[in-house]
Amino acid sequence: MAVAEPVAIRSQSEEAYQRILERIVCLEMPPGSVVNEARLREELKIGRTPIREALQRLARENLVRSIPHRGTFVTDVNITDLARITEVRVVLESHAARLAAEKLSAVDRDAIEELLGLVRRSYVNDPRDLMHLDQRIHRTVYRAARNPFLEATLERYFNLSLRLWYLVLDREVRLREAVGEHIELLQALLAGNGDRAEDIMRRHVTGFEHEIRKVLVER
Repeated sequence: MAVAEPVAIRSQSEEAYQRILERIVCLEMPPGSVVNEARLREELKIGRTPIREALQRLARENLVRSIPHRGTFVTDVNITDLARITEVRVVLESHAARLAAEKLSAVDRDAIEELLGLVRRSYVNDPRDLMHLDQRIHRTVYRAARNPFLEATLERYFNLSLRLWYLVLDREVRLREAVGEHIELLQALLAGNGDRAEDIMRRHVTGFEHEIRKVLVER
């Protein structure tokens, strides 16, 4: 019979995962860099076992990789991976948008109206603000789809995409277009228009891929 791991260890593993994930996504631990477990333990004040469990989880999510006799490294970013990530996201994100529009609850509606208000009040005035708002919008859609399996999968691929966005933050790519797409998407969700929400999300994800591809080609 399997024995559940202690709650304290499990929560420390989750904390380690979230904090290392943030460092990878924000490029504090850049693509190709060595993952120093001893340094992570010292800086995060978290033990060996939770750190290793977090790294194993990150490896399953293709954010780190272990090479025998060499160590663990943050995975690189390349055009091939970008294309594969987009193939997954464009299908699942657009489907989630349709489901969200069709299943919108009162709580979801309040959250979406708040986000729409932020966009309309010109809350977005630089790329970093846009990225944070974009994260909130995507994750609100995931929750509103009311499918925890779909939400978990989308979160995994969204994290991979966020790291790509940090690569181009200083270029202010698609700022105006993205804001317009956000407004259209949120309006479609509030209207319960699944067809339109699906189409806008597909265009949004595809447009992101095109912009990131340009930057990776230039690198």
